[in-house]
Amino acid sequence: MTHETRSGPGESTGPVETIETDTGTARITWRTAREPRLLLAVSHGAGGGIEARDLKALAAELPAHGVTVALVEQPWRVAGKKLAPAPRTLDAGWRGIWPALAERGLPVISGGRSAGARVACRTAAELGAAAVLALSFPLHPPGKPEKSRADELLGAGVPVLVVQGGNDPFGRPAEFPAGDGYELAEVPYADHGFAVPKRAEIGQDEAVKRVTDAVVRWTGMLDA
Repeated sequence: MTHETRSGPGESTGPVETIETDTGTARITWRTAREPRLLLAVSHGAGGGIEARDLKALAAELPAHGVTVALVEQPWRVAGKKLAPAPRTLDAGWRGIWPALAERGLPVISGGRSAGARVACRTAAELGAAAVLALSFPLHPPGKPEKSRADELLGAGVPVLVVQGGNDPFGRPAEFPAGDGYELAEVPYADHGFAVPKRAEIGQDEAVKRVTDAVVRWTGMLDA
């Protein structure tokens, strides 16, 4: 199935592609750079889809900077299910879409938000990802810092950028462990979905811009 997407500066239209995986049908919405140097494949979390504000903003912004974006919908989401499956099933779905990414012939950044960020970290080394973009990495369940998932982040085996809300109940920036191989960009006042309260010193548009600016800067350094 294909349809044309709106193009902007530095971006060309691209198809929506369905991919058969061992866990069902996945879907990729492409936003293609005119002269791509990198490919960012980024998936949603357990409670939402590719319409998340950060994913939409990255898909709109990055092609102008030479980064093709593949917005990936996991099979459970395509099937209309409300609950995400077990981590091993999420990982299997991600492995299933990887050949469609690798055939583009570009270095692939494996990315995701929340649960999708965990998938990207767990599978990066085995799939040969060039780097990982972890948006709103769920370091622990809310209110349960003792149930840390830091080992997934620290064990990615490739360069990682974490973009984290300053008020994310799944892990505030100060809670993240020291470690080599990853850097963290904070979006002040933002929650797990990068929403900021009205009383915040920055508005919602500025919060989203903090996300895209951090990723543009980081991707510019990857192939420098």
